[in-house]
Amino acid sequence: MNLPAQLNRRTEDYQRADAAHHIHGFVDQKALNAEGPRVMVRGEGLYLWDSEGKRYLDGMSGLWCTQLGYGRRDLTAAAAAQMDQLAYYNMFFHTTHPAVIELSELLFSLLPGHYSHVIYTNSGSEANEVLIRTVRRYWQVVGQPQKKIMIGRWNGYHGSTLAASALGGMKFMHEMGGMIPDVAHIDEPYWYAHGGELTPAEFGRRCALQLEEKILELGAENVAGFIAEPFQGAGGMIFPPESYWPEIQRICRQYDVLLCADEVIGGFGRTGEWFAHQHFGFEPDTLSIAKGLTSGYLPMGGLVLSERIAEALVEQGGVFAHGLTYSGHPVAAAVALANLKALRDEGIVRQVKNDTGPYLQSLLHEVFGNHPMVGEIQGAGLLGALQFVEDKATRKRFDNENDLAWQCRTFGFEEGVIIRSTLGRMIMAPALVATRAELDELVDKTRIAVDRTARIAGKL
Repeated sequence: MNLPAQLNRRTEDYQRADAAHHIHGFVDQKALNAEGPRVMVRGEGLYLWDSEGKRYLDGMSGLWCTQLGYGRRDLTAAAAAQMDQLAYYNMFFHTTHPAVIELSELLFSLLPGHYSHVIYTNSGSEANEVLIRTVRRYWQVVGQPQKKIMIGRWNGYHGSTLAASALGGMKFMHEMGGMIPDVAHIDEPYWYAHGGELTPAEFGRRCALQLEEKILELGAENVAGFIAEPFQGAGGMIFPPESYWPEIQRICRQYDVLLCADEVIGGFGRTGEWFAHQHFGFEPDTLSIAKGLTSGYLPMGGLVLSERIAEALVEQGGVFAHGLTYSGHPVAAAVALANLKALRDEGIVRQVKNDTGPYLQSLLHEVFGNHPMVGEIQGAGLLGALQFVEDKATRKRFDNENDLAWQCRTFGFEEGVIIRSTLGRMIMAPALVATRAELDELVDKTRIAVDRTARIAGKL
């Protein structure tokens, strides 16, 4: 039997070769080379093993994507069968293929009824690149070509390519590669950090009204769309107040601005609903999808369009001047199809909504509700965020919150659990197949890491 890669080399050998050839994302490469990365060699269920034999409970589903966990034989079998039958063909040259057609039929059976078409990509970043061109093309087709400006949010994240990072609001990313024209931003709805004396409801409405102010500043006749994650993922798993999304939707409808939801992290069951916008109760015009579409087993993303947009593009748009070599790739489509069938037929999304999701939320509040280091707990379904705080009464955050959160993440690795730090927040998003026992382990090991961090910060 041929192994997928040599697994008999020493860890140091892997690390030297990695340093010689790779630049990793979002890390100081010189520092990483000195430290040496962990070398992950195997995954099964919620667990990973490194080259030293250490086991970790993956509390982040890889990068929010392995909804079904690792080692699903049905997904690997779907890939192998499709490779044997049709390993590749494109969607150019007036052609299509069964795998992508069957995937789309299933996808739209799971989506609300006002969506009808999808443009497949290879990632969430690409989906948001395609979003800009598609939204602008829509407005050209319906006779309003001046509507070009996209509005995003500060601290939002929509990918790492140039246009996608411009849509996002992470300034350190803008500094690396610059910006593109016709992109603007409003503030994030992060009540704990920025709410001051306002109630969450008051703050949510005030943040939403910034969108109206920005539209009026730029001219509604010039604004094409507003893009946001239903909850902020890479920005800290920040859930907006309940007052936020209804007001955002009202504003977009009033000024005829397309409402574009980035569901790359929130989609495919993460909140206990199939899509996160359903959890928050609003209706976007577009959805950017990826990650959980294939459970991360193969790269695939897409831009889902409402009937309003798709009908204009199809009936009036003529040639759609866009295409990707791997759009709708047969093997990726076959894996996505098997993945969505499993999420549906095994009742996994329903289980997250009715059982394991409420269990995790209850457990987080039970364990961390009175913790001296934790000021706020947010989450839904199999998502959780712990806000580090120096003074609970005033919501004063630590001046060195980034360093403390990074230390907590490191303690987590030492305890055998993978959690993520973002600003002063510890976040988790385990696979949707997690059992209650695995959630117990996740929270218990996270508690140990938080306690160790609290001792450093003088809170225990």
